[in-house]
Amino acid sequence: MRNKRILFISPVFFDYYKEIIKELKKNNYDVDYICDAPSNSNIFKAINRINKNLTKKRAKKYYLNSILPDIKEKKYDYVLVIVGMTFSIPIEMVEKLRDLNKGAKFIIYQWDGEKNIEYIKEYHKFFDRVYSFDRFDCEKNVTYNFLPLFYINQYEEIGKIKSDKYKYDVSYIGTAHPQKYKMINEMSEALKAKLPRQFIYHYLPSKLKFYYHKFKAKEYKKAKLNNFNFEKVSVDKMTRIFKESRCVFDAPQFGQSGLTIRTIECLGAKKKLITANKDIKNYDFYCEENILIYDENFDCNSKFFTENYKELPKEIYNKYSLRSWIKYILKN
Repeated sequence: MRNKRILFISPVFFDYYKEIIKELKKNNYDVDYICDAPSNSNIFKAINRINKNLTKKRAKKYYLNSILPDIKEKKYDYVLVIVGMTFSIPIEMVEKLRDLNKGAKFIIYQWDGEKNIEYIKEYHKFFDRVYSFDRFDCEKNVTYNFLPLFYINQYEEIGKIKSDKYKYDVSYIGTAHPQKYKMINEMSEALKAKLPRQFIYHYLPSKLKFYYHKFKAKEYKKAKLNNFNFEKVSVDKMTRIFKESRCVFDAPQFGQSGLTIRTIECLGAKKKLITANKDIKNYDFYCEENILIYDENFDCNSKFFTENYKELPKEIYNKYSLRSWIKYILKN
């Protein structure tokens, strides 16, 4: 019996796509991977996020002339597409893939709020199943299936380490979307007395993106260029900072209510989380001992500060692992 073949399309984002490919191969899938944008350069991604019309022509030419000829003779059992802000696959490419693979299951997973990727609704007609990490989007649109994000194996390994000594009281590494940037800074400042040892890393893909936000976003009014980092953090450094942190900051970006992957990684790594996403109360892993919700005030006498991390049932940890995510999204 032959392995099932899957065409996997996703962004290059902190190497998560590599972990997904690894897990797919572990489950006996033959995988072909396509990046969701014709260039992974910071300049291209910045322009693409600012205005997709500026990159549309290049993307269409690249996928139809350079990528499609290499895969059009292959027959796939699944086509799995992960959509985020960098998504640039032309609709003509998806339509052609559907024509060439009439027996395949086409699955799309939206790793962003619908407000930020409204154009993707045009693509839905080519897919058998549509998933979203955003609970509110799923409640508003009955065609969506709700599926939160996952944690990868590195964070599960961190969760196995028992320690009460940490280099940082709290850490944060993430892209400096305006709303997120503002909230993280507010939390950082508000908790400096309680959590003085902080590692805060605001990342931007280019200086162009900084100047764009500086011009457009009120949250960047007082921001300076040296408040940001333009070098992406490696997966190894990311996991090391997680290991060395007692708690982790998180905040949603504009247009999203879905839980970020950092939130789920905190679950896998068994780390305490301080978040500005109030919807986390509606998830089965929420408890006051492990999660503190930022609402412009902090209760320093809460269980979050007075009690140790509370272990959760094993089935909860397993539910949010990448292995469970893969099995669920590719279910027949």
